[in-house]
This record gives sequence, C-alpha cells and structure tokens, in this order.
Amino acid sequence: MTIKIIAIAALFLPLLLAQVTPAAEGVLRKIVHGAFAIAVASALPLFLVQLAVVILRSVFSVSFIWLQESVIYLFGTMFLLSSGALLVSEGHVRVDILYAKLSKEKQRIIDLLGQLIFVMPLSILIILVSWDYVATSWAQMERSQEASGIHAVFLLKSLIPAFAVLLLFAAQLQVLRLSRAMRGVDA
Repeated sequence: MTIKIIAIAALFLPLLLAQVTPAAEGVLRKIVHGAFAIAVASALPLFLVQLAVVILRSVFSVSFIWLQESVIYLFGTMFLLSSGALLVSEGHVRVDILYAKLSKEKQRIIDLLGQLIFVMPLSILIILVSWDYVATSWAQMERSQEASGIHAVFLLKSLIPAFAVLLLFAAQLQVLRLSRAMRGVDA
C-alpha cells in the first residue's frame, strides 16, 4: 500500500513543478497529446480490421479469433488513450442546462471544482483499484483464453491505469489553466 501512495503522490509532482517552471506543464501536455496521437493512429486500423472481420465472416464464412480480438485492443487503445486530450481540449460532452447561462467566472469555478472533486479523485481511485489487477496480469503474462487469440491481455489491461494517469494529468492541466484564468493571468 505504501508504494501505491508514493506512486500516486509522484503523479501530482508535475502539478507542483508547473507552479515553478512552465517546462513541467509542457511535459504533461506532450504526454497527454502523445497518447492522443496513438489513439488517433489506432482509428484507421480499427476500421479496417472490423471491416475485414465482417467481410470474412459474411462473404467467406471465415473467422479468425485473433482478428476479432484485435478490434477490442484497437478500440480500447483509441477510447482510453484519447480521454485525457479530450478533457484538455474540452471536447467532452456537457449535459448541463444551467451551466451555459452562468457567467464565465462561475463556469470556471464549477469547472475547477469538477476537476478537484470528481476527476482527480476518480482517477486516483481507478489507479488504486486497477493496480493489483494489472500487476497480477503482468505477473502471469496473461494470455487470451482462446488458443489462437492475442496473447497479450496484460497489455490491454495496462490501458486502464494508463487512462487514469492521462486523465489525472489532463485534470492537472485544466486546474492550471482555470486557476490562471481566475487570477487573470494569461496562459
């Protein structure tokens, strides 16, 4: 448990360093956008592999388990690694009737509280809960249950804490941006 606490505390180090040097913020931004680039790069292969699965099954009555499983891997990569960048770019979906009617200052307060009360604690919870799950998978070098499947389930499961870390980094970037905006400092 101690190592988990130290690891999570280390994840907040960039937020603290960003107060001192803008380079730390740049590193966070590069990590989040680098993961997004990987997510974007998985979109076309995802489409092509899914198309191949459908054509092979429908036209030729042929099915490959490894091909079907690769759709799951590609979708997991695309979805989980893009979440941080979507939060930073505010590309997430808002379902709020009152928010749009509030002043910019009140919107910033709500956004800041949302990052601090919901996004950051949820990210930490996901890391804590998935830690042993992923570690066990790595220790066993977990394989597909199918003989002809992809034998890298441990890599797929590793996307879960990666998602949470990216979301935590994105929330830190948002906290920095919002706190600057509230103080009237240009980014």
